[in-house]
Order: sequence, then structure tokens, then C-alpha cells
Amino acid sequence: MQRSPALVRKILRQGSNQLQTVNSRPCDVFINHRGIDTKRTVAGLLFYHFSQLRLHPFLDSKNMKPGDKLFDEIDEAIRKCKVGLAVFSPQYCESYFCLHELALLMESKKRVIPVFCNVKPSQLRVRDNGTCSPVELQRFSWALEEAKYTVGLTFDSSKGDWSEFLRDASDAVMQNLLEVEGEGAYKIDRKYDFQDQC
Repeated sequence: MQRSPALVRKILRQGSNQLQTVNSRPCDVFINHRGIDTKRTVAGLLFYHFSQLRLHPFLDSKNMKPGDKLFDEIDEAIRKCKVGLAVFSPQYCESYFCLHELALLMESKKRVIPVFCNVKPSQLRVRDNGTCSPVELQRFSWALEEAKYTVGLTFDSSKGDWSEFLRDASDAVMQNLLEVEGEGAYKIDRKYDFQDQC
């Protein structure tokens, strides 16, 4: 079957427009994680599970493509997301990127659900390895303390029930999404109430 060049260009344009629409849509839940520890297990499974629930999750390895600028894409996804899911793991605090993402989630006043996977909150500490400025260390330490004192989920991947964990994580994300959506509706209603009274 012979295709005309005009038809091929039209198909490519439509595919490109659909790709831009999918990638530009704000994510419902941003999955903050340490790839070495959780990308192929907890984080990847959560991404797939949330996608099956028709949510729009963000996971760097799934949403980004070669050529994307790390900080630009990730920072924008965090600013536009509704809820953050911070998957803490044994090597989490060794990653500048993880701590940067967590700090940005906290600074943006996003709802953050901590998941302590194979690690206790008391084991998490920001260490000065000489690569961060004092300001960054303070910023990261503050964000980590905020997360440690937020009610979250715990999971031991060697003994835990994976299906129960996915259910609990989904319930927590859905509940927080409903609350965030409700807060947004409340702000809009309050805006109109105020304007109606003027």
C-alpha cells in the first residue's frame, strides 16, 4: 500500500500532538524514590498499579525520554503534581536528586505520603559528604524531618504482603487526592462567595 507524503506528515503530526498532550498533562502523583533501591520493585510496581487505576503517576524512568533536562522536567512535574509519594529506602539519603525532589515537594506545600521501605525513619539522615552547600544541607535536612514526622506507610520487602502494600498505598494516595481536590473546590467556592458579596 502506497502512502502519500502528505498523509505521512499528517499522521506524524497527530502522533506528535497526542504525545505532547500526554506528556504535558500534570501528574496526579509524583513518585520520589532512589532508583538503585526501588525502581525495579516498589516504585515501578506503584507506577504500574497507579496507571491501572487510571491515575497519572510520574516516575522519571517512565515519563522522561532521552534529551530531557533532568531538573527542568522533574521540577515541573513536582510543581504541577497533586500528591507526592516519597519512597524512603536504605540508600535514599545518599542521592542529591532524591533530597532535592523531597525538598521541592515540601517547599511547594504538596501532600507527601512517606513510604518507609526496608528502613526506619530514625535511620534516615542527611550526611555532609562535601558535595552540597550549607544552604542545601539545611534545606534537605528540613524536608527530611518534615517527612519523618508525617504519617506514612512502612513496608519490609522481604516479609511484607505486596498486595496489601499496594492496596494501602493506593488507598492513601486516593484519599489524599480526594482531599486535595476538595481543598481546591473549597478555594474556588470561597472565591465566588466573596465575589458574590461585593
